[in-house]
Amino acid sequence: MYIAIGVIASIVCVSLLVVAVYNGLVTRRNRYKNAYAQIDVQLKRRYDLIPNLVEAVRGYLKHEAGTLEAVVQARNSAYGAAQRAAERAGDPEALRTLVNAEAALHSGLSRILALSESYPELKGSQAVRDLTEELTTTENRVAFARQAYNDSVTSYNTARETFPAVMIAGSFGFQTAGLLEAIEHAAERQAPRIAL
Repeated sequence: MYIAIGVIASIVCVSLLVVAVYNGLVTRRNRYKNAYAQIDVQLKRRYDLIPNLVEAVRGYLKHEAGTLEAVVQARNSAYGAAQRAAERAGDPEALRTLVNAEAALHSGLSRILALSESYPELKGSQAVRDLTEELTTTENRVAFARQAYNDSVTSYNTARETFPAVMIAGSFGFQTAGLLEAIEHAAERQAPRIAL
């Protein structure tokens, strides 16, 4: 009789442990999905600002139509990648695709801003200054949201990989979530060279 009670108590304890671990992983997964949703909100805000910026500079940069068209295409590509990443928050491949698309968009926007320095009328345009300020503010918001997302993913991955969760995570479909890395180019990692 004591053996039967011991077996039942063990089964109950193991069941409660599995339920607690499962619920903890679900909670952490939902946190990182919510954190990604905050990134998505800021990215959509930025994607909505880009066509306005392109239209504001189009009249000044008539000879740079190719650059403006490249930015519009990069924006559309990044928008599509962001939608796919939002559908599969935490999927490392979707996040890599998004980072690559964002890098192309960042490059195009940098070219427009560099060109605007060459055109005094454009540089003095209040609409362009306002849009540039909005983009800068949005970039800061994206950076903060990305950090919150990465913190949530790290918490989830750590919980998933520790004992006893590691024993059951795979069985219940809890996959490793990917971090959203900052958009960096190899050239940006190198120290700038100053010619004297």
